[in-house]
Amino acid sequence: MIDFTKRLLKTPQGAIGIFLVVFVLLVVVFGPLVAPHDPEKLSPLARYKGPSLTYWLGTDQYGRDIFSRLLIGARATVVMAVLATIVGTLIGALIGTASAFLGGRADELIMRTIDAVMSIPSLLFALLVVNLLGSSTVNALVAVAIAFAPGMARITRSVALSVRKQDYVNAAVARGESAGYIIRREMLPNVIAPIIVEMTIRVSFAVMLFATLSFLGLGAQPPAAEWGLMVSEARRYMHLSAGILIWPSVAIAIVAVGFNLLGDGLRDALNPRA
Repeated sequence: MIDFTKRLLKTPQGAIGIFLVVFVLLVVVFGPLVAPHDPEKLSPLARYKGPSLTYWLGTDQYGRDIFSRLLIGARATVVMAVLATIVGTLIGALIGTASAFLGGRADELIMRTIDAVMSIPSLLFALLVVNLLGSSTVNALVAVAIAFAPGMARITRSVALSVRKQDYVNAAVARGESAGYIIRREMLPNVIAPIIVEMTIRVSFAVMLFATLSFLGLGAQPPAAEWGLMVSEARRYMHLSAGILIWPSVAIAIVAVGFNLLGDGLRDALNPRA
């Protein structure tokens, strides 16, 4: 573990990615505790204020403190994106591993279905799911998880095909173990490394997808301090104060860049040739 951490920190993208992700996680955990103002308190006389000692990043169109709303909104945006990515990864990993283990016509049927689903862009697929389920944060989580599952299934299958040929899998088959046992206990633990790398990268896409759904009014609903919703509400008032649009956009960008760089660093650190 120590050697792996050293390899990860030796790469510029790994070091920067860890720094950004740790910073984001600290904001998620401690942000609500250190927020200087109530994020939902309306102050009509303090609208469109610029950065100051009282309002570090200024105020929005309702006089709410932007800095406090960003700190509170980190949980609504980042945590939901991470949960959606984990759920989608688990579903996709199980499907991909099962497909590789079963092989034959079952594998062909599963993967052709996956190909058909993957032909639909992730954003469009998520929009379809949310429209069917209704606009809410939980439904947005479900939509993002479902949208990510097919891609994770294909990636997992490509790795699991080589694992399927290993002696320990053949030994489990010879012992008469059930397909579920072999998939869960023998194959999944041995395809986890590339899955973790892909999952880390997909968190950044999940954040942007969540922000997009909220921006379109299909995710978090007012007065939630979700970053995508903040951008959506700010676009009508950006000519009065650019900060109400810039700051949540910067927050989304930091999270996306951080998880992307961390994923690249993990990929390099886990590469045996490196």
